[in-house]
Amino acid sequence: MPDIRERVEEDKGVLKKIQNFIPGFRGYRRKEDLRDADKMLRMQLADKLGLQRRGLEECRGMLMQSYGSKELDLLGGLISQFKRVEGKVEHAEMGYSGFVADIQIKEEELDRLYEFDAAMIDHIISVSASIDSLKNLLMAADEQNSYKELMNIRARITSFEDQFARRMNVIQGTEV
Repeated sequence: MPDIRERVEEDKGVLKKIQNFIPGFRGYRRKEDLRDADKMLRMQLADKLGLQRRGLEECRGMLMQSYGSKELDLLGGLISQFKRVEGKVEHAEMGYSGFVADIQIKEEELDRLYEFDAAMIDHIISVSASIDSLKNLLMAADEQNSYKELMNIRARITSFEDQFARRMNVIQGTEV
């Protein structure tokens, strides 16, 4: 995956180049670029979570046709959890928070946040694979393994949510 930080750095316009040249603006501009890269990655993460949630909603339709209420209840709870996590990711702090904010994020901390975000992509990839597996199991009417895969998806999205919570703790300076 290309590093979004490099892309933002490459896409500098004339104004950004001038700001980098003026003393005192260079560090500020770098932080703004990292902030933009962080926001772009989080928006992509939220979009991917939404895509996976829609996959689960497809599975719900398949379940309604052939399974019992236990699986439907579990899947409904998973869809709600996906919506909650998607909202958290989409509306989270952007890392760098300006000159007068209560919480100041240094550039090296912002890089660490970016690494948190990039690592969460692995979680989304594993969720996607589990949802694909669930679809196949539902089509094969494999009730026992479908339930196991639902539990697996729940564990994976919870792991993603925990990773995201650690990210927020870094932003807030409350990580221990």
